[in-house]
Amino acid sequence: MTTGTISHQNALSAQHDTQHDVQDALKFITCGSVDDGKSTLIGRLLVDTKAVLQDQLAGVQRSGETDLALLTDGLSAEREQGITIDVAYRYFATEKRKFIIGDAPGHEQYTRNMVTAASSADAAVVLVDASKLDWQNPALELLPQTRRHSLLLSLLRVDSIVFAVNKLDAVENAEFAFSNIGAALSKFTTQAQIKTTAIVPISALKGWNVVDAKPGWASYSGPSLLQVLESLSTTPAETEHAFSFPVQWVEKFSSSADTSQGRRIFWGRVATGRVQVGQNITVFPSGKTASVAQVLDRARHPESVNAGQSAGIGLDREVDVSRGDWILEQVPNISSKREIKATIAWLDDEPLVAGRAYWALHGHRWVKAKIKRVVHKLDIHTLAELEATELAPNDIGHVEIVLQEPIVNAPYSQSRNLGSLVLVDTASHRTAGAVLIS
Repeated sequence: MTTGTISHQNALSAQHDTQHDVQDALKFITCGSVDDGKSTLIGRLLVDTKAVLQDQLAGVQRSGETDLALLTDGLSAEREQGITIDVAYRYFATEKRKFIIGDAPGHEQYTRNMVTAASSADAAVVLVDASKLDWQNPALELLPQTRRHSLLLSLLRVDSIVFAVNKLDAVENAEFAFSNIGAALSKFTTQAQIKTTAIVPISALKGWNVVDAKPGWASYSGPSLLQVLESLSTTPAETEHAFSFPVQWVEKFSSSADTSQGRRIFWGRVATGRVQVGQNITVFPSGKTASVAQVLDRARHPESVNAGQSAGIGLDREVDVSRGDWILEQVPNISSKREIKATIAWLDDEPLVAGRAYWALHGHRWVKAKIKRVVHKLDIHTLAELEATELAPNDIGHVEIVLQEPIVNAPYSQSRNLGSLVLVDTASHRTAGAVLIS
């Protein structure tokens, strides 16, 4: 429907396959407010783990000094403005672990890019700039974007959230500052019911407590940030649910030896469960039934395939299946709805109002969607649910949506794949909102 959105889907497909190739690789993002030091932190991780070549370091010199942020800020606009705009992915490894890092932008205007990166992340590092806060005040207030990003990470079910209190080298009393900021973070996450993995004091610029621990600094004796990351688990695939499969591409009547009697092969990524030969399936939305006659992995080898991995599926008879259809295991009470209640992160520049129509993308299926009602919005400062008739850019709220056609779904709390939608503006084709089904 929109080139940008489809390109993003293909990028996510490549990233998921990369993660399958590199088993136990942790995919994490850095986020937080503008200029909190996200790009510098990633640059420090790359440099101190020897993941950057000397010629690359020579290319990021400014006034005779190394600007670590330039290792990830690759767009000309990013270098000119000194901010991160798009998500940049980098790869590095230690003796214990392999990592895929996403450097997410902190500017409110680019929150949609942060949400995109977080939707497929195993973990997140939220940077908190100590020098921007009233660190001498035990009752200090966190920056709005720190709170917003933390709430979005929790809503998007990012399993591990680590807070890195940065630039403590730039304050007079690192111990006092870390104590007050840590208390503010603990208070906020407790009120918001955000599960926190760790709070770590760091200096990304000087490398303190990033790769190697700096015992006793800021009265902290715990592991370094990298040591925390090395201990985290990847997000488990959704294998406990019944098999579901959004069709991405149809291979038509191939004559190759690995196809089933010349029938079509349906390719995509298994969303939930496991597919194997002999399963009885239903095609949604047509309701046609068949049995799985052949399963190919992404290397075209015949075998069963689990959730999170790419597969090609051949059926025992010819059934009309197209891109955007879902292939589902035949189980009682498959949930399909036209009206849904959901939490939404509103990302468009135009406010969300009742009555407005959008395109909704679910898997690879596009349906028309209309906002029936804005129930309320979340005040990110007080965490109160406020009565609302519209959602402004970057608001988080609850809405009721009516779809032109039903979709197979599950609550997002149970399934990331079945429980998420993307709303796209019908005129501009911009990504307008991230929808999490209640």
